Amino acid sequence: MTTLAIDVHDLVKSFGALKVVDGLSMQVPEGEICGFLGGNGSGKTTTIRMLCGLLRPDAGGGTCLGFDLLREPMKIREQIGYMTQRFSFYEDLTVTENLQFVARLYQIPQRDRAIAEVLQRMEMTQRANQLARELSGGWKQRLALAACVLHRPRLLLLDEPTAGVDARARREFWDLIHEMSADGITVLVSTHYMDEAERCKRVVYLAGGRLVVQGTAAEVVQGAGLTVYQATGPGIEAQVRRLRHTPGVETAAVFGDALRIAGKDHAALRAAIDGLPPPALTWQEVPPRLDDVFIHLLTEQEGE
Repeated sequence: MTTLAIDVHDLVKSFGALKVVDGLSMQVPEGEICGFLGGNGSGKTTTIRMLCGLLRPDAGGGTCLGFDLLREPMKIREQIGYMTQRFSFYEDLTVTENLQFVARLYQIPQRDRAIAEVLQRMEMTQRANQLARELSGGWKQRLALAACVLHRPRLLLLDEPTAGVDARARREFWDLIHEMSADGITVLVSTHYMDEAERCKRVVYLAGGRLVVQGTAAEVVQGAGLTVYQATGPGIEAQVRRLRHTPGVETAAVFGDALRIAGKDHAALRAAIDGLPPPALTWQEVPPRLDDVFIHLLTEQEGE
């Protein structure tokens, strides 16, 4: 039987009259990287804060790392690493000084050795004496990740960890995440980047505080039931404007020299294509991608 790092059910959290999480149930097996997806305000950050014991659910429950979410939040916190959306360390301390502060909080034995090891793993040894405020966005994220794993947690909760950093820094950051997963650490990471979601073994999508879908990326794409057509040819910018207002076309967008449309009604998409005025485009049906599904789910949410 698969051991679950996260196993929660019927979670509810409201702030005043606003229900942010509404009956959420989800499971994440140990050792997996799980992508946590959803639009702004979908409840991702609130859910992460409930999982790590910073917020108490109004209803529901479950376990995190085998500890009861309601009765044992302190035990959960001891074995997780939580990385917030914003850089939350001291700008006027050096990299090493920030890590020493974290090491003291967790009462880590042989602090200097533990810090040296995590700096080497993050390839930050040469920046050990640099002030945090002097670091670029990518290096600040590495420092935050180093602080998260310094006490050797079993679960990482990462809330949009690569927002605002360049493509190379994002890739290097994800390489580190996969290295940690190979060591047996479970990772729940919220992201808006579809290339990052595709690097996860499992994805969970929230909308309006509710679970919409969870599974592997392939399962989520297959289960969406989308049909996608792609076209090349002259005048695609003019045609995309027409298609966006055509019944049955849920999304229409230009990617480089190609026009891509998606929807759940196959016949309506064909009718939309056949009804286009000249110049004619060359169309072919193509497999849907995770970003097609993501936009489809967002569109459905807005419609509701």
